[in-house]
Amino acid sequence: MPIFTAKKVFTSQTKFTTKTIFTTQTIVAAAVLVALAGSSLPANAAVPKDMLVIGKAADPQTLDPAVTIDNNDWTVTYPAYQRLVGYKTGSTQVEGDLAESWTSSADGLVWTFKLKSGAKFDDGTEVNAEAVKWSFDRLMKIAQGPSEAFPKDMQVAVVDPMTVRFTLKTIFAPFLYTLANDGAGIVNPAIAKANPADEGKAWLSSHTAGSGPYKLSNWQKGQQLVLVPNTYYSGPKPSFKRVTVKIIGESSSRRLQLSRGDLDVADSLPIDQLAALKKEDKVAVNEYPSLRVTYLYLNNAKGPMNQVDLRRAVSYAVDYKGIVDGILGGNAKQMRGPIPDGMWGYDPQAMQYSNDPAKAKAELAKAKAPDTLDLLYSDSDPNWEPIALSVQASLATAGVKVKLEKLANATMRDRIGQGDYDISIGNWSPDFADPYMFMNYWFESDKKGLPGNRSFYSNPQVDDLLKKAVSVADQKQRTDYYQQAQKIVIDEAAYVYLFQKNYQVAMNKDLKGFVFNPMLEQVFNVAQMHKE
Repeated sequence: MPIFTAKKVFTSQTKFTTKTIFTTQTIVAAAVLVALAGSSLPANAAVPKDMLVIGKAADPQTLDPAVTIDNNDWTVTYPAYQRLVGYKTGSTQVEGDLAESWTSSADGLVWTFKLKSGAKFDDGTEVNAEAVKWSFDRLMKIAQGPSEAFPKDMQVAVVDPMTVRFTLKTIFAPFLYTLANDGAGIVNPAIAKANPADEGKAWLSSHTAGSGPYKLSNWQKGQQLVLVPNTYYSGPKPSFKRVTVKIIGESSSRRLQLSRGDLDVADSLPIDQLAALKKEDKVAVNEYPSLRVTYLYLNNAKGPMNQVDLRRAVSYAVDYKGIVDGILGGNAKQMRGPIPDGMWGYDPQAMQYSNDPAKAKAELAKAKAPDTLDLLYSDSDPNWEPIALSVQASLATAGVKVKLEKLANATMRDRIGQGDYDISIGNWSPDFADPYMFMNYWFESDKKGLPGNRSFYSNPQVDDLLKKAVSVADQKQRTDYYQQAQKIVIDEAAYVYLFQKNYQVAMNKDLKGFVFNPMLEQVFNVAQMHKE
């Protein structure tokens, strides 16, 4: 059972050196290792061939496709639901999932989808056009993060029982690709009838109601989630009769359990744990090119971080190279603005901040210096604490005191959503292959808070450029709009763009069939995986 500290505060006087930092969690982890080492379990308690066990650091926040924007949740939701289209294996291109075929009008405003016959929800009811319409109407009515991937004035109509039509008021260039993201999952409308008070919103937060290859059987918070096959699934029968997602907060425990054979997959392991596994050579440690980035949110809407000079001071104070080389062992590279390398629209000439204490102090002199800044982080990512400590030390050198607050991930997210912070940290990976995922989500003024604009940034000029970028189909023109906007937001230091890191995951060597998709980080194609 994971050890949880509700709140842990570090002040600028906290010692920060390159030596080992002993925290309560470190001591607990050591105790766990000793206890496990002395237990009577066999050295290799292999998981049976017809079962899969995945070790993850934290529980999902919610399982409602219309609410979740967290890849950690998608480990469960993506295989439980189907969408009109899905990603081709290992590709950013899409193909039909529930849709047998589709057409679009010459002006790109009307999209018509013909559904495949035979698809059924996990209660045996048919997936039809009414279910598609209800799911999208519900998504847009709830109006949380996943709805931000679609035009607000989009209209959905049933043409016949197996045909559905989407009508857009203006061109929305990435539309087809947005239909493959988790929020576009088609939900069984029967849930609304069974839960009329809120149309199933509370129920769906901890259950699934899709037509995918698996369904959630049970969820013991803080311990595990169990998925079993959807017997009505219209696709090939999956190999695993049970998929268990175990919640193991300590990365050292996840690594040890994988090494022992108690896990098949250990997700979100830090560099030192991956290095230990590579040295043992009992399991496979794989690395994949990724568009995943880590960055600092700077609260643009609240003093003192609403001062652009202070935000620039913070951006110049951060020790990017120290973080990449020291904490990540060189397994990352500093970002150059919000659009990562590998995504079209990336600008290799974009201005890049560097660790420059003199510039940091010069910018700080222009601002009203704060007494203290708070920096929120959680244990969702094992790298966040050392990064937070590094930022604290760097800003202290520049003359800014930072108080670190370690919170439960759900608590941190709530604070960010309410704008109750100065600085925080986050990871982001795209849901579809379009700069919209970075530029529009991060900077549009109507997406403030958890939907994406977590720095609460607002600039009418940037809003205008971002709207233009999705209203034309020509990629060259779209790139120009995005790069114009990017120059402005970099200059205004809306965020601190830390690094881009490849995805690494450790697995049982007998596990076959996993295909990484950069749009679906932390999502495992469990229906296609098997053991030899």
